[in-house]
Amino acid sequence: MKGFQGALVGCELVMCAFCMVAGETPPDAGPFLRSRVARLRSHDSIILPKGEYHFYPDSSPKMNFFVSNHDQQKDIPVGLPLVGKKDVVLDGQGSTFIFHGKMQPVYVQGGEGITLRHLTIRYAAPFLTEGKIVDTDGGKTTLQFAPENRYKVDDGKIKVFCGEEEQTVRLANAFEPEGPMVPRRGDGDLLWNYRAEQVAPDKVRFDVDAVGLGLKEGQVLVLRSGARPHPAVMLDRVRNATLEDVVISDSQGMGLLAQRSENISFIGGGCVRVPGRSGTTSADATHFSNCCGEIVVRRALFEGMMDDAINVHSTCLLIEKVESPTCLVAKYMHPQAIGFELFAPGESLQFIRPSTLENLPPETQRTVSKVETIDPTHVRLTLEKALPDGVGEGYAIENSQWVANVTFADNIVRHNRARGALFTVTSGDVRVQGNRFERVHGSAILLAGDASEWYETGACRRVSIVNNVFDHNLTADYQFTEAVISICPSVPDMARQKVPYHGTVVIEDNTFLTHHVPLLFLRSASGVSFTHNNLKWDDAFPPRREPEKPFIIDGPAPQNLQLPDYNN
Repeated sequence: MKGFQGALVGCELVMCAFCMVAGETPPDAGPFLRSRVARLRSHDSIILPKGEYHFYPDSSPKMNFFVSNHDQQKDIPVGLPLVGKKDVVLDGQGSTFIFHGKMQPVYVQGGEGITLRHLTIRYAAPFLTEGKIVDTDGGKTTLQFAPENRYKVDDGKIKVFCGEEEQTVRLANAFEPEGPMVPRRGDGDLLWNYRAEQVAPDKVRFDVDAVGLGLKEGQVLVLRSGARPHPAVMLDRVRNATLEDVVISDSQGMGLLAQRSENISFIGGGCVRVPGRSGTTSADATHFSNCCGEIVVRRALFEGMMDDAINVHSTCLLIEKVESPTCLVAKYMHPQAIGFELFAPGESLQFIRPSTLENLPPETQRTVSKVETIDPTHVRLTLEKALPDGVGEGYAIENSQWVANVTFADNIVRHNRARGALFTVTSGDVRVQGNRFERVHGSAILLAGDASEWYETGACRRVSIVNNVFDHNLTADYQFTEAVISICPSVPDMARQKVPYHGTVVIEDNTFLTHHVPLLFLRSASGVSFTHNNLKWDDAFPPRREPEKPFIIDGPAPQNLQLPDYNN
């Protein structure tokens, strides 16, 4: 794009549209676009001429905010902030936003009726560093790196860059050149801390036998530090937001991260590989933390992520101290989930017994009358009524009013690690329909929940998994990935659990094209039906372990259980 040619176009549905200034495109488009965004009023639109728009951290405003499920940063450069806007549209008309260095690309905070459409987000230097295996002689492995990869070899260690920050590589994931991840027995993540030697300007040799690891020449290794500083798009306390045909080609963290937000739609677009590359986001494609209302993800393509296509959950805190019958201090437990708002006056607490992961009965819920932030990891809550008998230190609490219904439909999820879709959503309905899960390295679908490690809670009450295609998933092991569909909440004391964590799960009219791995792992659900599914077994990949049964029940079987007789 040579210039901001052609004005921003108004139409009958747009009350006001700002005009572009004709002329040469500035090398840094950030100041120009931020000035236009700052002037947006209700029902305004910005319609950009199609082109490339570059953003740089040095010229970007610095902001401070907590980000769920990410490494917490300070003085965050934000390429495009939209704060407190109402009923506005940013239409890229197919433009690409290119971000340089370590920065938060798009941050939407406190607004309502926000629409982003028809744009691609990527970084000038990809956060994931990729090398092709070109030599395996002599018990060593040589990787060849394309020019867009940023790395250095220092004192026998390979380091990658996040902006100008050096990060030591800890992990690698192997991909076939045509796209899928390389099947592996055991964990799909390779520890990659081997001694490195630069042997050519674009080649690094490692002291490890690739063949012994089950790899071969021509495959691609995606090297990772494990850091996740910034999502590509963040929605923070936003109501009624839509991302339409937004493509995220790579990200320093998740693709879309929404927290404490209501009614969010992600339609079309997705996480899509740049041609010639294997990875996209360094974590989840879409992630919804403590959201409510309707979450809709439709007609998107999610590929090459280093984690799930979608993860919807609540965050629970542990009661650390009871100061009085109506006052408690609670602690954020996971270091990547601290500081952000979970409770407000007038909202209700749900109490959870962590050892059995049992929600206490509804009559024990309490209304919050006052919230005081002590520090990023502690909050003091004053309640309208005294704590229930027996509830005290060590119990978990979650917000019982921020309840999400989820529709995940007509999407393609393929060639990623960990899981396809993960739901822990606090009492809402979950509809998974019409999707294709292809060569997801772990489980295609996971219903999780725990109050002891990730502190991601939310019992799924009604789940329907209908008319999906499951095409050769579960070719490696990850946490909670026990079957193609895994109902696997973490219950430390299963023998004492009296009330199942999850509710009813209906799995019907799906097609399973699969090698011999478990179809369903079942723990702690009140009812499960697996009916009218089309199953085609083959030997495309070896089973992870022998013998593998189609259905695994861990703990008491639900009273309402319908399974076909595949085990014989």
